[in-house]
Amino acid sequence: MSTLPALSYLISSVFFIMALRGLSSPVTAKGGLRFGVIGMALAIVTTLFLNEVNSYGVILLGIFVGGAIGATIAKKIDMTDLPQLVAAFHSLVGLAAVFVAMAAYLNPEAYHIGTRGDIKIASLIEMSLGVAIGAVTFTGSIIAWGKLQGTISGKPVTFTGQHKLNAALGALLVALLLLLLVTQSDTVFYAIILLSLALGILMIIPIGGADMPVIVSMLNSYSGWAAAGIGFTLHNNLLIVTGALVGASGAILSYIMCKGMNRSFMNVILGGFGGDDAAGGAGDYSDRTAKIGSADDAAFLMKNASTVIIVPGYGMAVAQAQHVLREMGDILKAEGVNVKYAIHPVAGRMPGHMNVLLAEANVPYDEVFELEDINRDFAQADVAYVIGANDITNPAAKNDSTSPIYGMPILDVEKAKTVLFSKRSMGSGYAGIDNPLFFEDNTYMLLGDAKKMTEEIVKALETL
Repeated sequence: MSTLPALSYLISSVFFIMALRGLSSPVTAKGGLRFGVIGMALAIVTTLFLNEVNSYGVILLGIFVGGAIGATIAKKIDMTDLPQLVAAFHSLVGLAAVFVAMAAYLNPEAYHIGTRGDIKIASLIEMSLGVAIGAVTFTGSIIAWGKLQGTISGKPVTFTGQHKLNAALGALLVALLLLLLVTQSDTVFYAIILLSLALGILMIIPIGGADMPVIVSMLNSYSGWAAAGIGFTLHNNLLIVTGALVGASGAILSYIMCKGMNRSFMNVILGGFGGDDAAGGAGDYSDRTAKIGSADDAAFLMKNASTVIIVPGYGMAVAQAQHVLREMGDILKAEGVNVKYAIHPVAGRMPGHMNVLLAEANVPYDEVFELEDINRDFAQADVAYVIGANDITNPAAKNDSTSPIYGMPILDVEKAKTVLFSKRSMGSGYAGIDNPLFFEDNTYMLLGDAKKMTEEIVKALETL
């Protein structure tokens, strides 16, 4: 590669690094996105002017068609469907890695990595790993999309001997990868693809919906490593750097998510919670009665409070209640109430889901706090308004050692003087575990659609 393209790719890499840095905070997220767009545009233009590129028709057609599809989806997608969109896009990255690896394997001369049946060993290792990771990412992401979309049940799909089967298939995949290095057989290469596609399905179906935030970030990491592997095959430094950035950031994010649930990565892979038996050990509350409150009750309590902490969850996203929630917060602030928003790291269906929704509703960034920064404030709060959240506030995580979520860090909403739960029903959360907080003396259940209930609270506040 000549000096000018190499320099352009280096500049693009810097832009991507700055994009990741910007996306680390809601305040700088828009700037981060701009850096990412500039870096990608520079990378595409540089690639088009490489000496190796001698046919522009199909390339430009792909750019325009793909760009049109991407722009249309971006404009029409609901904020509540972002997790599904991310999972779907991860699948495309994995599929692209598979196709590029197949192209390199079938026509190695075009990539200067050898000839058919005599491909350089280093390149063969790179493309075989890339195609395997890409295939796992493709089918795994499709299953994750199905679970998030509701097309596939969010409950774990398990069967006897499942872990042993996965382990055996994993060992077989490693054996096939080694065999490919020796034989360079087409049959072995395609067997690697088919086996990896199957592993992607088998790895994700036993994982419960409550673990989906970890899976989304894990698949993000997989897609990055697949891209990096193909980058080595193509001798493309930008693809290597970009893939490594995505792979490393996804892995770090997966670790953060696991830490947020007090679960190891292997716990998630070997059996997520959220299935039929998840409620075991969560306690029997059939003999207890919850206090049912109203919008008027909630408005009175919040208007007369000094501090109100709002805890959003996936139910808020489903009801699309973020805008009316901000309106409620604005009214309370106008009355002199100190309003804060508490975000749990695994709230929603993907990392940062609640932050994105609140930012969309123009909630001030300085009012939004992460778990470690807000938990100490609940004890001094007059009201905690929990809207559409459940598992992330469940005290069983702290005091019931038999609960599947025991040890998971939670938001200490039970320490507030009054807890208002806006929820559709008394049902359990996504993890399938009952919440004893519903029945505490300082808790009022506000049953119904989260958006409608918050709108009624807003109306009540305006009349008080």
